[in-house]
Amino acid sequence: MEISETLLAYLDSRDITYDRLSHRHTESSVNSAHAAHIPEEQLAKSVILEDDKGYVMAVVPAHNHVKIGELNRLLNRKMGLATEVELLPLFKDCELGAIPPVGKAYGMETIVDRGLDDCSDVYFESGNHVDLIHIRGDAFRALMKETLHASICMH
Repeated sequence: MEISETLLAYLDSRDITYDRLSHRHTESSVNSAHAAHIPEEQLAKSVILEDDKGYVMAVVPAHNHVKIGELNRLLNRKMGLATEVELLPLFKDCELGAIPPVGKAYGMETIVDRGLDDCSDVYFESGNHVDLIHIRGDAFRALMKETLHASICMH
């Protein structure tokens, strides 16, 4: 599968300059970081949660896990992890497990972990398992300026 057209259109509409970084096929964000020889803490991954109110995308560093209880308290919700079957119609131009952490591109509420706020460079899945998108940290902050930022993960 190619890079997500939804993602590319969104980045272009926001005048975000990006590079494509190809790597061997991987099945996880941490493995993508290793294959691309980039720091795990600079690779932003998406974790999709859901409840009866809908979906929320949590964006965290690749080597971390979302603190679901903390996120539920913060948003006053009772969310759990969305299933892969649920994600197929939401991210039609993405392979499962390679969802770009840019929820706004897909009309999804997004929350970003503060651990990504000070990164000089940020990388993320492109919608497939062989390409990452690389943007400068200031571009990532501009891209995520309309989202909530909080400490929502643990290593």
